[in-house]
Amino acid sequence: MHILVSACLLGEPCRYDGGSKPCAAVRSLSDGGHVLHPVCPEVDGGLPTPRVPCEVVESSTDARVVSARGVDCTDAYRSGARHAVEAAQREGCSVAVLKAKSPACGSGRIFDGTFSGVLRDGWGIAAAALRDVGVRVVDEEHVANLGL
Repeated sequence: MHILVSACLLGEPCRYDGGSKPCAAVRSLSDGGHVLHPVCPEVDGGLPTPRVPCEVVESSTDARVVSARGVDCTDAYRSGARHAVEAAQREGCSVAVLKAKSPACGSGRIFDGTFSGVLRDGWGIAAAALRDVGVRVVDEEHVANLGL
């Protein structure tokens, strides 16, 4: 099986803080014969590493992504989401394992847009786009739920 994976979970230093979040459970998927395809929707959308933290802010009409400095970064996040969808389709990925709580990759729980560390129900921009085209999206905390 081909699986789309947040590059930071494989050890690539592409997170907002310039670091990574390597995850043994995600890396071990390749031991089971699965092919992992790393993506970083934020970098693929044109954002630098490191970068100012961003969070998803909901409005009455759509989700916006705003930096801690108040800069609207939505276009970069949407561009990165398109790249992720294209990669999943090109590589035949029906599953994606993405970074929990991220404004791009979070699946089901993300920070609430106040930069106060509070989580809320919601989806990162790329995770939602992948889900919308039929890719099953989980975070690294739920890899075991894939049953692979």
